[in-house]
Amino acid sequence: MTHTEMLATMRMAVEKAAVATRAVHAAASIDGVAKDDRSPVTVADWASQAVVAIVLRGSPLAGIPLVGEEEAAALRSPDSADLRARVVGAVSRALGATSEAAVLEAIDDGRAEPAARFLTLDPVDGTKGFLRRQQYAISLALIEHGTVAAGVVGCPNLSADGSDHDRADPIGTFAFAVRGAGAYLSTPAGDTRMQIAEWSPQAAVRACESVESAHSKQDLSAELLADLGAAGTPARLDSQAKYVVVARGGADIYMRLPVKADYREKIWDHAAGALVASEAGARVCDVLGQPLDFGQGRELTRNRGVFAGHPAIVERLIRAYSARVR
Repeated sequence: MTHTEMLATMRMAVEKAAVATRAVHAAASIDGVAKDDRSPVTVADWASQAVVAIVLRGSPLAGIPLVGEEEAAALRSPDSADLRARVVGAVSRALGATSEAAVLEAIDDGRAEPAARFLTLDPVDGTKGFLRRQQYAISLALIEHGTVAAGVVGCPNLSADGSDHDRADPIGTFAFAVRGAGAYLSTPAGDTRMQIAEWSPQAAVRACESVESAHSKQDLSAELLADLGAAGTPARLDSQAKYVVVARGGADIYMRLPVKADYREKIWDHAAGALVASEAGARVCDVLGQPLDFGQGRELTRNRGVFAGHPAIVERLIRAYSARVR
């Protein structure tokens, strides 16, 4: 099976997962539960992971390990009957009537370990953005020998024209790529190839970064942009939607600067988005200029932070960052 054929199944899985997350968004309230690391998880996170796993189980990709962000342990608690019912309801909205046992088993499919070839999933990347009813992403990537071979980034709240990052778009967009074959944006009008924006040293730099200050050193980001002669306020939005915004020319650079010396990024937070951006012409690397290495387990242990954008801007940022933190 070719990567393009695999991608077709991955796209279908993400599109169906978006049906489940939209069903949760339609509720009057969206409840978040704190995990052990204090990050939030919602009904949508669990439902999305279950939908993707169930679609993969019934596809030619069955048998490829799925490394996901969530697990069903908290849902199995006797105190979680209401949460379980809501998760099952969201999954059933996407796939038709599905049993509680099938949903819980599918969620735990994501507990697999990385292998020579595996899939990695962030069922709701940018959960805080989801809770604010703003930007989030469903990100699924195929990794082979440490390299991302195919990826899909579903952005259910991101408008096709990029006109407003703060509101939930009624249609959304889906970006996808196969290594060496370009990056594309799928909209109701059809699939369109994406290309990063042209940029010259005389032009201002349009930047985007995370909404949460805990995810990136935003003060240092401003200093680095000033070093480039492009001081200003970056657009802030959650999730791998930032990679998509860069890939389609809506921003010149995405910066995620390390906030702690020992912190390492999770692979599912970057795999699909990094491929989409790079296939659109962006340079994607860590803050020291090293390529992102997805072959070291569940974390990017050999990398610190991320730059993704126009190659000339990324090169300047690497030099500016090294000069400031050495």
